[in-house]
Amino acid sequence: MTNWLRNGWPTGWPTLAIMLGASVWGMIWYPLRMLNALGVTGTAASALTSGAGCLFVLLVRYRALKTVRWHWLLPALALAAGVTNLGFVWGSIHGEVMRVLLLFYLTPAWTALFAHFILHERLTWSGAGLAALSLAGAMTMLWSPQLRIPVPGNLAEWAGLAGGMGFAMSNVLILKTSRVLPEMKPEMRTATIFGGAAIFSACASLFEAMPAPPTGAHLGTAALLVLGLGFLLASNNMLVQYGLARVPANRASIIMLFEIVVTALSAWLFAGESPGPREWAGGACIVLASALSSWVHRTRALPPDPANQDAGLDADDGVDRKDAKNRSRAMV
Repeated sequence: MTNWLRNGWPTGWPTLAIMLGASVWGMIWYPLRMLNALGVTGTAASALTSGAGCLFVLLVRYRALKTVRWHWLLPALALAAGVTNLGFVWGSIHGEVMRVLLLFYLTPAWTALFAHFILHERLTWSGAGLAALSLAGAMTMLWSPQLRIPVPGNLAEWAGLAGGMGFAMSNVLILKTSRVLPEMKPEMRTATIFGGAAIFSACASLFEAMPAPPTGAHLGTAALLVLGLGFLLASNNMLVQYGLARVPANRASIIMLFEIVVTALSAWLFAGESPGPREWAGGACIVLASALSSWVHRTRALPPDPANQDAGLDADDGVDRKDAKNRSRAMV
């Protein structure tokens, strides 16, 4: 049965799964703004939707709880996921969605640094070059004629920048966790990410001014949105994991950039945002760096033995193919 599912499904399903997942992440800013309009702040929305996602994963995959073992990497991963989630959610609610997302996508730069110090990977010239290209794109976008330095223009852009750093750190810690705790099921890493995001955002909400909470019909709408987003994001995470487990890592990374296309179109249609020349130029550098990163760090060829079908290695970060499915982010 397992072999039939693996070989019988159309080969386009894994690619479609990744594209659908990227589309969801590219559109998720809109229902988050709807929640904000109903009186649910960015920090509260992050906490509630992440908590719902964590609960959904635990209910569906409760048998995997027995594989969890205590290690300091788990709270570290939870904290990094919390920064990732809150940075994206708060930034996309209060800032220009496209600029926030592009700053979030500075992962080639941060991943190269974090992997060097945490995973002890050698920083190659190609990796350094891609990091420099990515940062050059950010500096182009953020250049301030008044200050004559490249800095984020508001708190939302700082949030997007911090969220991207948290995302890179999360990826590195997921790899570290999969090596240190190989017996821990991937679903429990997903639950750790959602749970960490919920706790971190709940703590952050104590420092954000809360408007009048939704009441009456608005309360019901907000509750349905929170539950719906939690279910959608948890399901989306598993859907993308399905795709990443069956698509070569370099190809999957290119497909994931479809999120930027969806975000640009949705921001134009629903928020009336039109990127200027500096955003186009800087964004092109960032996207190019992300795309080239996938080609420079190609996966090694898989051995012919079907029993080793999942034993390929991603030269970029030393990730086994069986761990590639754990790299999808648990956003919001």
